[in-house]
Amino acid sequence: MQSRIREVSEERGFSESRLLTHWEDIVGEATAAMSRPVKVSYAKGGFGATLTLLTTGAYAPMLQAELPKIRDRVNAVYGYNAISRIHVTQTAPIGFAKGQVAFSDPKPAPKPEISAETRETARSLSQGVEDEALRRALETFAGTFLTRQKNQTKEDK
Repeated sequence: MQSRIREVSEERGFSESRLLTHWEDIVGEATAAMSRPVKVSYAKGGFGATLTLLTTGAYAPMLQAELPKIRDRVNAVYGYNAISRIHVTQTAPIGFAKGQVAFSDPKPAPKPEISAETRETARSLSQGVEDEALRRALETFAGTFLTRQKNQTKEDK
């Protein structure tokens, strides 16, 4: 099985098949959820290769911000600065024969538990609002906001 994986990965320029098999471990869960390595291309007579990543249009700006981190982590796998450039290509999650990838959304943050004291403070802050739906929305917002403020550590501030 290992030789078959190596053969397929070398067809796309991957001398390190770990980039394909352990992508999430290399770049992290959030980055792996919005991208897949497609190929590595080498310039003639040039130094450094170009890694092509597949993403959807919505994730492209977030992925662009992560490119220096991705390049550093990928080069750590190679053990030297093998990748000098990263090219981001976009497509729909389904479609092109070589690029059929189902991207998953990163796990949402868990909703904080709102204490009875915080709920009462939020209720008092929304008093005076006549529209019932707006008042409930303000209570929910205030409760969540106050809970997050309480739970925030000094390092986060």
